[in-house]
Amino acid sequence: MPRQERDDTPQIKDQELYESLRDEGESKSKAARIANAAARDGRDTVGERGGSSPSYEDWTVDELRDRAREIGLSGYSDLRKDDLIDALRNS
Repeated sequence: MPRQERDDTPQIKDQELYESLRDEGESKSKAARIANAAARDGRDTVGERGGSSPSYEDWTVDELRDRAREIGLSGYSDLRKDDLIDALRNS
């Protein structure tokens, strides 16, 4: 019997929700996390979960740059505040 190779690509558990999130502009990884959590725990549960962080618009540029460094973005040091916020939201 031939050996089957393992598929290392991530699997999306709720494809419909994933596609909807991607259409709204979410990154692939964020859309996959949300779609898989919704499939695992239910959409209502995931929707209630969100955090309570202030809007990026309320952060200082230094705080935004620190956050960009934390999540591993590159090229953020020359960005203006609005561009930095876009980069963080689309990472």
